[in-house]
Amino acid sequence: MTLSYSVPSSLEYFASLVQSDDHFPLLEAAASLAQDEYPELDMQQLLGDVDQMLARLKRRLPADAPSLQRLRTLNQFFFVDLGFAGNVNNYYDPENSYLNAVLRTRRGIPISLAVVWMELAQGLGLHARGIGFPGHFMVKVLLPKGQVVLDPITGQSLSREELAERLEPYKRQSGLVDDYDVPLGLYLQAATPRDIIARMLRNLKEVHRSQQDWQRLVAVQDRLIVLLPQAWGERRDRGLAHAELGDASQAVADLEAYLDNVEDGLDVDLIADRLGALRGTRS
Repeated sequence: MTLSYSVPSSLEYFASLVQSDDHFPLLEAAASLAQDEYPELDMQQLLGDVDQMLARLKRRLPADAPSLQRLRTLNQFFFVDLGFAGNVNNYYDPENSYLNAVLRTRRGIPISLAVVWMELAQGLGLHARGIGFPGHFMVKVLLPKGQVVLDPITGQSLSREELAERLEPYKRQSGLVDDYDVPLGLYLQAATPRDIIARMLRNLKEVHRSQQDWQRLVAVQDRLIVLLPQAWGERRDRGLAHAELGDASQAVADLEAYLDNVEDGLDVDLIADRLGALRGTRS
């Protein structure tokens, strides 16, 4: 008898990783985003490479090293010895969001660098979390004497004054000033792994949309819809990308789903008009 089995697609594999918030493998889920661009990517090799980095790091520390020493050793290893840094010359390259490329080039954007850094930090027993700070993802570490907020591009720790200064343009642009101001602490809450993957995907989404790369945009939207099944705006955006590709049937299905579930969206009339036009091209 011949045994047959089917290898899950990259989207099915991603879905299996993100189905539960209780056991959400952040590094693996983040690394799997590259599989749309690198279908032959060896995930176990990639995860093993990070494990080897952690093993090298642990050899530099005594078992009873205090938290602050572990943090300093991690930053020396990650930013100085390995040379991880921001890809300032090509910030909007999609490669900055693919962890296999980030590990190879040691260049990335704040959130992709943060995912690798946090994996190492947690492997050292540090209480490290990501922060969905507006415009620039951050990380924080809880130490015995308090919380440290770090920029994952440089490892620099940021004071409350520096964080408030970085936040000021966003608050002004969003109208969050005077009576509408909110405390800094609200911007420093830990992001969930699901939030982090959503932000990584939305970074890719903006890159592909700006380049009008609709095929790649659809692949990103597929993942966002698996990750956030109730985010109907993502269904709408996939439908609009399908429309750009000339796939009217898929576009109609997505835009219908959006209108069925979002009654008070600001764009429902616009989307209804687009849907009517697409139904005409389909028939």
